[in-house]
Amino acid sequence: MRDAVTSLISKYDITGRYLDRNAFDDLKSYFESGMARIAAAQIINANSATIVRDASAKLFEEVPELLRPGGYAYTTRRYSACLRDLDYYLRYASYALVAGDMNILDERVLQGLRETYNSLGVPIGPTVVGIQLMKDMVKEMATEAGVEDTAFVDAPFDYMSRELSEISV
Repeated sequence: MRDAVTSLISKYDITGRYLDRNAFDDLKSYFESGMARIAAAQIINANSATIVRDASAKLFEEVPELLRPGGYAYTTRRYSACLRDLDYYLRYASYALVAGDMNILDERVLQGLRETYNSLGVPIGPTVVGIQLMKDMVKEMATEAGVEDTAFVDAPFDYMSRELSEISV
């Protein structure tokens, strides 16, 4: 697993270059945003059950057919799997926030996931909606906790949504 620092160094190492002004600017930005990224991860950690519960409630409100007979979340087993997956995405989003790098999402979450979902008949559209609902909740909680600029929170959630989707989110 890489973070923003190791990814940056790896990029320069592969090309055989010294770190330049752009690299130092990227590092400075990463370290300056560190406390905000940690605060967001702490918010996720402290509120994960609430975030998943409330996001799933909104999702099922927006897409009620998921809970009806034949819907993906109709049975208790499928409903539980949906909540488990949302929790999984939220947990890995928190890792990516701390790392400042989306590499972990590719390595641990996204590789082959779309194909797995398609083969199991899991609808991707509602999954993306759920991920976006969680992002909105985390941003709102971070703002309430005093994090001034929450734009960085978008990155892991939008990255997962984009990689799962067949359209750009």
